[in-house]
Amino acid sequence: MRYGSTRGGVSDLSFCDAVMMGLASDGGLLVPADIPDIREQLPEMASLGYTEIANRVMGCFIDDIPAADLEALIEKSYATFDDERVTPLVPVGDMQIMELFHGPTLAFKDVALQFLGNVFEYVLARDGGQLNILGATSGDTGSAAIAGVRGKENINIFIMFPDGRTSPLQERQMTTVLDDNVQNIAIEGSFDDCQSILKGVFADLEFKDRYQLGAVNSVNWARVLAQVVYYFAAWVQLGSPKAFQVAVPTGNFGNIFAGYIARRMGLPIDKLILATNENDILHRFFTTGRYERGSVHFTYSPAMDIQVSSNFERYLYYQFGQDASRVTGFMNEFLVHGSATVNFNTVNFDDAFATGCVSDEETLNTIVATYEATGYLLDPHTAVGVHVAASRRNPELPLVCMATAHPAKFDDVIRKGLPDTDITHPALEVLKDLPARKTQLPNDQDAVKAFIADHND
Repeated sequence: MRYGSTRGGVSDLSFCDAVMMGLASDGGLLVPADIPDIREQLPEMASLGYTEIANRVMGCFIDDIPAADLEALIEKSYATFDDERVTPLVPVGDMQIMELFHGPTLAFKDVALQFLGNVFEYVLARDGGQLNILGATSGDTGSAAIAGVRGKENINIFIMFPDGRTSPLQERQMTTVLDDNVQNIAIEGSFDDCQSILKGVFADLEFKDRYQLGAVNSVNWARVLAQVVYYFAAWVQLGSPKAFQVAVPTGNFGNIFAGYIARRMGLPIDKLILATNENDILHRFFTTGRYERGSVHFTYSPAMDIQVSSNFERYLYYQFGQDASRVTGFMNEFLVHGSATVNFNTVNFDDAFATGCVSDEETLNTIVATYEATGYLLDPHTAVGVHVAASRRNPELPLVCMATAHPAKFDDVIRKGLPDTDITHPALEVLKDLPARKTQLPNDQDAVKAFIADHND
């Protein structure tokens, strides 16, 4: 399998080359040349466990890591999870919740970043060199990325997060990691500011090459690929139905884009139910065809407080028939004017998505109502998905709602509606008394570059 950029300036990369490049050097995102259709393999997959499914699915996209080595990387990555199913389904009322938070940092990002960290280590050991990872996080990506590479040789990691805009526990999951190869950077601004800095730094190709920069955000194809696996695992745990629906809370379009890839591979997903909070750029696009940046709203579901969804460009690439020039034109228009439009009357977009957006009040009400009816506690992001699914689902089909984080990571929000509920997790309780370290920097690309340089020269 070969990889190229959504904007046409990079082509014919291997999987490992794509992983190490992260963000394409032409400013686009790296995508596989083809999406294989594996529906004929589904009957065989119906009896497999998680790591076996992962080997089947990832093996379709990776041909430059020997099969035995890939199997070992996958086994190592998911040995850190506390459930043998890795991403278990739990029945809650008339739906199934897929718990994606059984990894080391209690968030769905672990599924991808445990794997990515091990791939980085494998490639560096095989090919030599050093890697400086630059990441931006609205909450969970940072701690999961740090957990994936802390203490690993020849890797440094620099994580930017919006100062004061993650939950206190999310920040402590990052800043209490004091390994020498870990640096946390609190940026004065929003997550979109952090993401803009990241893209700007990667666009400076001389700087990127000098400091061997790599990416852990979902701009890195390996993250999307690792997340494709649990959609197949959901189907298997459901009993391999002829069709099912999946509700996904999303801000950066990475998690749900993985579901879109699984659907194109032949997994019988009827609808992907896309759920956003008040930062509803994706809902507005699928409703009107207009992709328009707005002001960032800070909500009870902070990991989704995003107005520019990075992985959306990958989706456009496939919807535009893999026409890189058309993607480039759309994204340039968005960059210059803050908006760009697709005419659904002239562009035949597929019908993969149903969408909705949710207010903070609706989020909290969903948490309370679900708990009172079933005894199951949702985190705010998962509640967004559950709320939208209630009105957008087909009641004749099984429904899976992706649970993206353990509720204890957002105990301050949940207690607004359930003040007497015990919301804890041992892994989080130990963080409260640990020393922490972070560096505060202005919303300035040059300041971040200087910080990276200072920690390498």
